Amino acid sequence: SITMDNTKGAGGGSRGGLGGLFGGVSEYSNSELAGVPLTGMSPLSPYLNVDPRYLTQESDEFILPTGANKTRGRFELAFFTIGGCCITGAAFGALNGLRMGLAETRDMAWSKPRNVQILNLVTRQGATWANTLGSVALLYSVFGVVIEKARGAEDDLNTVAAGTLTGMLYKSTGGLRGAARGGLAGLAISGLYALYNNWDHLRGGSPSHY
Repeated sequence: SITMDNTKGAGGGSRGGLGGLFGGVSEYSNSELAGVPLTGMSPLSPYLNVDPRYLTQESDEFILPTGANKTRGRFELAFFTIGGCCITGAAFGALNGLRMGLAETRDMAWSKPRNVQILNLVTRQGATWANTLGSVALLYSVFGVVIEKARGAEDDLNTVAAGTLTGMLYKSTGGLRGAARGGLAGLAISGLYALYNNWDHLRGGSPSHY
């Protein structure tokens, strides 16, 4: 009995020392933790007094203001759209200007006049394409924001409508026929974009709008 008492005393002393050092032994037994999902988590130390139910994340790890959406609206994305189109147009125009410059000066020897002429074409084409795509992106963003505010909803119908109106207004200088062609072009491009944007949803995933 003395041996048993000493053993219990040693065990109790060891448990008390570890409990005082780490904040106490966990109170949860194996049966209590059996229903707690621990998928993807490493086994917890029995000396850490932490309820594993508080470690599971069932919601997003960010805080949104009251009434705010989890996705950015068209007005917030308008600046990114316009800037991206301007940069893309400038890069494409610069490459086109370089191609045109090399083609027009192929009979000239490499000299300063040839370099200046190529540089002028690169700069001119880059500015022209940046202005063109930037204007289209501006019109599309304005129409998208106005339609979104008027309808009070954000879906692919806004994208298709904004694209169609952008094409019609951009080509309105060519008369009714030009506006019709521009509208059809805008409808086709925006429709393809809406289809691409919802490709995962059509295959059984979740859609993303804009």
